[in-house]
Amino acid sequence: MKYTRLIIGIAAILATLWVIIGEQMTAASANATVNAPVVTLRAPVAGTLEMQGHALGARLGQNELLATVNDPLADSVRLYDLQLEADTAGAAYARLEADIEQKKKARADLEARAERFHAARIEEIEARLKEARERVALLEASDESTGSAAASLADGVTVEDSRRPGEPVTRALALSHARERVETLEIELATAREGVYLGDGYNDAPYAGQRMAQIDDELDSLNAALTETDAQRAAIERRMTRARQRLGRQSRAELRTPAEGMLFWETLQADAVTVQRGDPILRLVDCSRSMITLSVTERTFNTLRVGQDASFRFTGQSHLYPATVGRLAGSGARTIYANLAVPPSAKHLERYDVTLLVPSLNADPEIGCAVGRTGRAFFDGRPLDIFRGWFD
Repeated sequence: MKYTRLIIGIAAILATLWVIIGEQMTAASANATVNAPVVTLRAPVAGTLEMQGHALGARLGQNELLATVNDPLADSVRLYDLQLEADTAGAAYARLEADIEQKKKARADLEARAERFHAARIEEIEARLKEARERVALLEASDESTGSAAASLADGVTVEDSRRPGEPVTRALALSHARERVETLEIELATAREGVYLGDGYNDAPYAGQRMAQIDDELDSLNAALTETDAQRAAIERRMTRARQRLGRQSRAELRTPAEGMLFWETLQADAVTVQRGDPILRLVDCSRSMITLSVTERTFNTLRVGQDASFRFTGQSHLYPATVGRLAGSGARTIYANLAVPPSAKHLERYDVTLLVPSLNADPEIGCAVGRTGRAFFDGRPLDIFRGWFD
């Protein structure tokens, strides 16, 4: 019994030593801090800054207005030049429209004159053809038995007495001439009904018709010029639209939250000051990309690799967050903290820098934005982890 108690005591002492040594010998960080990238918002234009009065550390929603920059002296010369071009093109377009209307009116008048001429010309030819046919009938009805130029006609008038100017004296030649005249007038009437006029020497249409053809050519040219001017106006309008948009962006710009779940971290300019384009205005913390920054000893650092499993717990808490090694920066890693919210301490830089990625931390909107909270990171299992799991 005595030896049994001795063995149990020795076993308890060994177990205690194993726990103590195991807890102390486990690869762990000296310090670990919740960190996150910082986004710097810069002035897109020059002008007067107007802040919206957000409190430092305030949680921001996506596309939330943070500040505005107003420039009442934005350059609008280009817009005025385009407006002048648009006015000039509009005046040219109106002039072409007026010319086209005037040409159309003149063509309508000429078309009416041509129609009146066409009707009158057909009536004239029909009258001449009627008279020519009556002449042929008169000659055919003459007394052919005499065969002389002085033969009596049906009405008692001789062929010679009824001869037209330029008509042959003999009855046979006069009849042939009259028949030829009928055929000629019939051809002239048929072509006149089709709009072609014979007997005018060298013209196949009246002056009104020729002038109408000329006006049609002029209207084609004017319509082409009108289409070109309209295209120029449309192009100028598009350029004016872009110029107005550009002037709007130059005269007033808004600074808004680029993503959801950001912290209002730092104000770099005072309200109502004049800023230049590109000047830093605000700094925001992107909580959606939280990480754990820590430092370890050289011996522990040399045992780590990117992608290795790890765990993190906050100081004063027992809950462990699963993590993975995301970056091994080593010693003197000051430059990688230039765009992070929490800079490294001097003691941190004396050790070897490690970054952990903790997805479950980012998934929690409250803890994930707890920038600056500290804890410890572990890279190996520890003897008391099973008991910590029970308490969790």
